[in-house]
Amino acid sequence: MQQVDVRDGRMGGAQLGRAASMLRTVLQQEPAAGILLMAAAALALLVANSPLAPAYFAAKGAYVGPLNVDHWINDGLMAVFFLLVGLEVKREFLDGQLSTWERRVLPGIAAVAGMAAPAAVYLLVNAGNPAATRGWAIPSATDIAFALGVLALLGRRVPVSLKIFLTTVAVVDDLGAVAIIALFYTEQLAILPLAAGLLGLGVLFGMNRAGVRRLLPYMAVGAGIWLCVLNSGVHATLAGVAVALTIPIIPTPGRPESVVSPLHRLEHGLHPWVAFGIVPIFGFANAGVSFAGVTVAEALSPVPLGIALGLFVGKQVGIFGAVWAAVKLRLADLPADATWAQVYGVSLLCGIGFTMSLFIGALAFPGADAQDGVKLGVLGGSLLAALLGYLVLRVAKPAPRAG
Repeated sequence: MQQVDVRDGRMGGAQLGRAASMLRTVLQQEPAAGILLMAAAALALLVANSPLAPAYFAAKGAYVGPLNVDHWINDGLMAVFFLLVGLEVKREFLDGQLSTWERRVLPGIAAVAGMAAPAAVYLLVNAGNPAATRGWAIPSATDIAFALGVLALLGRRVPVSLKIFLTTVAVVDDLGAVAIIALFYTEQLAILPLAAGLLGLGVLFGMNRAGVRRLLPYMAVGAGIWLCVLNSGVHATLAGVAVALTIPIIPTPGRPESVVSPLHRLEHGLHPWVAFGIVPIFGFANAGVSFAGVTVAEALSPVPLGIALGLFVGKQVGIFGAVWAAVKLRLADLPADATWAQVYGVSLLCGIGFTMSLFIGALAFPGADAQDGVKLGVLGGSLLAALLGYLVLRVAKPAPRAG
């Protein structure tokens, strides 16, 4: 595991002549991270329904300094997760799979439809209940680690083009989720901390323009920005995205990333820690739901049912329908070496909304009782999408070889 020395920007260990492609790194690391996330979620469910449950829930509520453990995970560690999300979005738009209009069309259309259709399904199920409509964005997310973890179980049955397609859809999906959190899940604003945070961002943009390439100053100011945003009423994780947009990047179109590019160095350094540390910790802390006393009627109540159907039905309808329409209208081509059955299978896997869905659910319904319903819906919908997506891709025949 390589680490970034933020003091002088050098990669830990031997200096690399040519960094590996970040996309290749994601496709190699994310499946293992997804499997680890599955294990963490399963363990959380076991613990929450065992004699250890009181200790599990008490530990999450225990205070460490000014915040309890849940808040340190959801507001602190997840800010680093969102920092990585912001780095990935910026890199993809300036130096990656979304750097040209042609590359943006198909995953962009698919991601937008894949967010709108689940929200519509959720709102349809919860029509007439104004309090429940606050959760409309919960089923709009895709968990890239979980989805690629399922793809890893299929080996070479799925063409690389579809893995890239799924990864790119998830990047656009993450960008949409960030916008949703900023626009719809911000309550009261404290002007002075927010102004201080914006001033800090101005400092970072100034450093970027001045040619500062060392990462330590960006991280130091970024920590201050996070503290300001934490006290402003805007969700603290958005500080991670904002700071990411200020990190300098040296584009290397058509070649592996430059080892002197601060953004590439930071992204490579953070990715293993986020994928194998922060995300599994988040999954373990947030997937634990006790089934004690849960009735069938409660599990099928509008909120969990709307979330589950949004993920399982809305995602596949939105993404597969958007790809079909874009190809038929000649706006884009089908991913290379992929069949329609395989596209449908990947559309199903996009219904695995685990990490971001749970995160948005915590913002939409902060009460403990409501959280159980959210978790039931997310887990149920994601599990159905994962199982059926796996089965479809398992039996789908590969595209015939040319010639």
